[in-house]
Amino acid sequence: MTRTRYRFDDEPRPHFITSTVVAWLSVFNRPEAVDIVFDSWRFLQREGMTLHGYVVLDNHLHWIANGQNMSQMVGRFKSFTARRIIDLLTERGAATLLEQLHYYKLRHKIDQDYQLWQEGSHPQAILDDEMMLQKLEYIHNNPVRRGFVDRPEDWRYSSARNYAGRSGLIDVVTDWR
Repeated sequence: MTRTRYRFDDEPRPHFITSTVVAWLSVFNRPEAVDIVFDSWRFLQREGMTLHGYVVLDNHLHWIANGQNMSQMVGRFKSFTARRIIDLLTERGAATLLEQLHYYKLRHKIDQDYQLWQEGSHPQAILDDEMMLQKLEYIHNNPVRRGFVDRPEDWRYSSARNYAGRSGLIDVVTDWR
């Protein structure tokens, strides 16, 4: 029996994915940490993943992607980014944040000192164009709702720029049909 109703289905259709830092700690207020996320997505794109949309905020990110074995791809993404971001924080002497990542680590994770990501990614299969547009609007307006920007395309770490015809920080496939 599965622990959650959120699962990747077997179809290679796009999925809306949420990745949240433990205890909602602000990690992505460091541009170098966001670069690690983009590096991981670029690698996965070379491995066959298609990225349709994303937004990176200070403590979580949403993305829409599809490909074969998305569950494995998300696992690789979270593993790679966690290791690299923890290394970055160690190199930068971010002792307080590292202490928090240690404190909020789930107790059964005895083989590691820190936990960056909350467990799960709450994948939701995108079933039609209406749902895709709703999810894209949701992720692109997230920084607006939080009061960070007035327009979605002004948020640097969002595919709203790509959909507005501007150059984004990472390539996305805007024609999902």
